[in-house]
Amino acid sequence: MTTDQFGLSDGDYTPDPEKDLALLIEGYYEQLARTLHEHGLDPELLTAIKRRHAELEAANAGLVVDEPARHNLKLTLALVAGYRSLRPELGRDRAIAAVEAAFVEPFAEDMRAGTRAMLDAAPDPFSAMVEMAKSREELAFGKGFTFRRPVDDDQRYLLDVHRCFYHDVLVANSAAELTPSMCAFDQTWIDGIDPERHGFRFDRATTIGLGGTHCPFHFTRE
Repeated sequence: MTTDQFGLSDGDYTPDPEKDLALLIEGYYEQLARTLHEHGLDPELLTAIKRRHAELEAANAGLVVDEPARHNLKLTLALVAGYRSLRPELGRDRAIAAVEAAFVEPFAEDMRAGTRAMLDAAPDPFSAMVEMAKSREELAFGKGFTFRRPVDDDQRYLLDVHRCFYHDVLVANSAAELTPSMCAFDQTWIDGIDPERHGFRFDRATTIGLGGTHCPFHFTRE
């Protein structure tokens, strides 16, 4: 059962970075606590991760370029703190997997169902999705990202991300291997799009985190 804590299905969704961040961070740490238990690790390690998180925020404060970047910095560094603390215990690959699961899984079904409900209720699902995307570009991502829009009309919205703040923060903290975990979160709302049902498709052939020169977010009417 989902609760749509992000308010996606209301039909008038407006990003609230502070609220959204609080939900994501809470879910992330709750999942990490379960991970520690599953692997028989000291539960006090979670306290150390949170302390490291705060230290990383202070050390990286100079990367903040606007208000959205402040929230995105905190979110990204939560993954770095977890990764650095879990890697000595679990090894590189298992630590990455654990951090990604803690970030993606808590709200995956909520995001998927909320997106689908929003599109189901919209008179024009394509326009509703494009409107939400543009709102998030401004309010949730901000100047830390560089967007280019080769096509923006009634049939296609082709958005290319040429600079990703998440990736920049991870590179600055020697943790670029976590960028795909940030990309994985998008799959939660992508899975809410049903081309036959909603009349448009979404394509993302690659991402910066997967080695691409940019991240294509392409919406096309069917």
